[in-house]
Amino acid sequence: MAGREHVGLLGGGVIGGGWAARFLLNGSDVRLFDPDPEAPRKVGEVLDNARRALGRLTLAPLPGEGSLAFVASAEEAAAGASFVQESAPERMELKQRLLAAASRAAGPDVVLASSTSGLLPSELARDVEHPERLVVGHPFNPVYLLPLVEVVPGARTAARSVERAAEVYRGLGMQPLPLRREVDGFVADRLMEALWREALWLVEDGVASVEEIDDAIRFGAGLRWSFMGTFLTYRIAGGEAGMRHFMAQFGPALQWPWSRLTDVPELTDELLDRLVAQSDAQAAGRSIRELERLRDDCLVAVLQGLRAQGFGAGEVLDRYERLLFERAPAPAAPADAAGPLRLHETRIRPEWVDYNGHMHESRYLQVLGDAADAFFRHVGIDAAYLEGTGNYFTVETHLRFLREVGAGEAVHVETRVLGADEKRVHLWGELMRSADGELLATAEQMNVHVSAQTRRSGPV
Repeated sequence: MAGREHVGLLGGGVIGGGWAARFLLNGSDVRLFDPDPEAPRKVGEVLDNARRALGRLTLAPLPGEGSLAFVASAEEAAAGASFVQESAPERMELKQRLLAAASRAAGPDVVLASSTSGLLPSELARDVEHPERLVVGHPFNPVYLLPLVEVVPGARTAARSVERAAEVYRGLGMQPLPLRREVDGFVADRLMEALWREALWLVEDGVASVEEIDDAIRFGAGLRWSFMGTFLTYRIAGGEAGMRHFMAQFGPALQWPWSRLTDVPELTDELLDRLVAQSDAQAAGRSIRELERLRDDCLVAVLQGLRAQGFGAGEVLDRYERLLFERAPAPAAPADAAGPLRLHETRIRPEWVDYNGHMHESRYLQVLGDAADAFFRHVGIDAAYLEGTGNYFTVETHLRFLREVGAGEAVHVETRVLGADEKRVHLWGELMRSADGELLATAEQMNVHVSAQTRRSGPV
C-alpha cells in the first residue's frame, strides 16, 4: 500500500468494522488500528456479511474492493490518510487520546471524524492539532447498509471540514445530515433514547414484553417511519387541514400523563434478568451473525422497495446506484473487433430461483436487459446524458429459453449490434454459462432513443 492514498480507521468493533466494509466495498484502501487481537476475525466476519448484503442491495457494478491492513498504532493508521474515522468505545479520554495521536500523524487538512453517538466534538478536539478539521460523523448500525450519518461541528470546526466529511460520506452512498450546532446525543439518538426509556418502563411495569413492544413498532409506526419520518406522518394524519388541525386535535394529549420520558426505571437485577430472558427467547437460538443477516436481508428488501418509489432512503440508494454506474470503468474492447461485446457478468442469486430449482423466466429477461444497459453505457449513455439528453427505451423483445441455470452459477452476456440508425438500435444478446460457455437464452431487442425534454422518440 506504500504511496497509495488510504482511509485511516481507529477501532474495529461493530461500528468500526461497518465503516471498514463501507469504505472497502467502495474501493478505498483501509489501514485499521485496534489493539484487540480478535479484531481481524471480527472485522472479517462483518465484511463477509457486508459483501453479501451489498450484492443483494444493488445490481450496479461495485468498484474493485480496496485492500485492508491492520496496523499497530493510531499514528500508523492516520499517516498519509485522506480521511480518518474514529470508532473506539464511548470513553472520552480514550477517544481524545486516539484523535490527538491521529492528528499528529495526518496531514493538517485531513478531516478527523468521530463515530461517537453523543459526546461533544468540542471536547473530543481538546488535544487535537488543527482542531478546525474535527467533526462527528455518527453512523447507524449496520454502517454498510443504513445511509444516515450525522455530521456535527464543534465550536472550532471549520465549515469546510463539515463539507469535506459530507462529500466523503455521499461518495459512499450515504445521506449526511449536517447539524447546525453540537448538542448532547445529537438528533437521532435523542429521539431513540426517548422511545427506549418508555419501552423500559413498559417492561418494568409489566405492561408488555420486549417482543410485544418490538411488534408494536415493526408492524405499526415503524413501517411509516422508514420512509416518512415523524412530522410528515403527523402532517398527513391532520387530513386536508394539515399539521395545524393535527395539533389542535392531538396537541392537548401532550399534557396527559401517558408517558414517563423523564423518569427512568432503576436497572435492578430483577429488571435486567427479565430483559435478558425475554430477549433470549425472542432470538430463538439464532446466533448474532444469523440475526445480522436477517436484519440485513430485511433492510435490503425495504431499501429496494423504497427505491422503486424514489422516496426516502430509496432515493439515496437510487442516487448511489447512478454514482456506481457512472464510476464503473468501461469494459475492454474485444480482441476481435468484429466479435461480440462481453459487457455484463453476474451470478445467479438464490432469490431468482423458483420452486422448480432453476432461475425464473423473468430473471432471464432481467439479466439480458442489464446487458443492454451495459451496452448503452459502453457507447456513452452516462449519467449526464440520461439527465440532460435522453435514453434508449426497449420497445420490443424476443426471448428464447434454451437451458436451465441454478443458484450460484456464474453467467455472462455477449452482445451484438444487428443494426442502428439515428433513433434505433437493434441488439442481439446471448446469455451463457461462464464455466462451460453453454448457451442458456437469447434476446433480440429493438431500442428507440427518447428525448429527456419531449419524452418522444428522437435522434441520439
